[in-house]
Amino acid sequence: MRFNGTMRRGLGGTAAAVAAMAALTASQGPGLVAHEETAKQRQEPDEVRWSEVPNDDSYHTELPPLKSPEPPKPGVKRSPVVVASWAQAGIPATVLDAYRKAETAMRRSDPGCGLPWQLLAAIGKVESGHAGGGRVDAHGTTLSPILGPVLNGAGFANISDTDGGAYDGDRTFDRAVGPMQFIPSTWAHWKRDGNGDGRSDPGNVYDAALAAGAYLCAGSRDLTVRAGLDAAILSYNHSDTYLRTVLSWLEFYRKGTHPVADGEGPVPKSPGAGSPNEPKHPVGGPGSAKDGDHGGIEVGPQPGHTKTPPASASPDPSPGDSGSPDPGGSTDPGSSPDPTDSGSATPDPGTSPDPSTTPDPGPSTTKPDPGCTTDAPSPDPTDTAGSTESPSPEPSTTPEPCTTPTVPPAAG
Repeated sequence: MRFNGTMRRGLGGTAAAVAAMAALTASQGPGLVAHEETAKQRQEPDEVRWSEVPNDDSYHTELPPLKSPEPPKPGVKRSPVVVASWAQAGIPATVLDAYRKAETAMRRSDPGCGLPWQLLAAIGKVESGHAGGGRVDAHGTTLSPILGPVLNGAGFANISDTDGGAYDGDRTFDRAVGPMQFIPSTWAHWKRDGNGDGRSDPGNVYDAALAAGAYLCAGSRDLTVRAGLDAAILSYNHSDTYLRTVLSWLEFYRKGTHPVADGEGPVPKSPGAGSPNEPKHPVGGPGSAKDGDHGGIEVGPQPGHTKTPPASASPDPSPGDSGSPDPGGSTDPGSSPDPTDSGSATPDPGTSPDPSTTPDPGPSTTKPDPGCTTDAPSPDPTDTAGSTESPSPEPSTTPEPCTTPTVPPAAG
């Protein structure tokens, strides 16, 4: 059996994976140590493939502080650990508003999905550091384009241009774009107008957050149960390390967040979109993708039993109207995106968030089994939406162990 072009791991790989998992879980916050799941919970309706290693994408890998965020108390001196935790819980005001409004819109259009805004925040943190610390204008459009690495097969995925450079400014290869890191072909399928300005721009956090919500809720997913939550995250980036990183931030944000001024949010130090440090190689380490190989990046369709998203009533922006390239692409959300994440892609926002089939920032159609096994590991719109971020412990190149972190049901 092969995962992302590598042979099935042997006994030695399994031992290394166990050691890596022990180190990773030791640095994550409480509530993320996996509990036993029932066989029914492990069943994945939309067949997304669990990839062994994120060897062709980019996303921020910092993990959240172990200490839960606590607001300052008058007259009480806080320790550096408490101060740092509170700072990391800050989300730029406009970006936070976009996440919350996307949750509200999705609860109206797809109440059965149960999308929590904290999940959008967790993915936005990992993909672009909340648009590089909130570098957006009053309308939510990034002050300058947020782009993932060029997907030219030199270490990252190899995805030829699908938008004529309209979104990413590159007429030869695609790049993940915007705060949620959608690959152009995925954006063409899942684009939304989240702020009612008559345009759908991947560089606008309101539009991107709503599109990511639709992508994560593709088909009949129920994000209030663990199996559905895992499937949604993996559809954005097919990497077990990515899954645990997003779950860590989801758990952290559920314990408390607060708005900070736009442009003053914490910026990730790890290489990736929204950071001054450009990624030189994928999170999983240097490597070179074969021609036409997207690795674990979701770049197109998507899990089965999906529903076709409603067509957007708003026209697409014309390129050049905003800080981010405007959409060109297809205006019919019912048509599937061209497969072609940089780390979050197809939705995949970095490997892609992935719906309609589920937009997938990365190209994979089989669904991972939340419970891992030693023989076969069960996603950025970089994915198709190219994913971009980096957790505290450096992601291991070996498959993760069987335990899966448990995340409480999505907040209502």
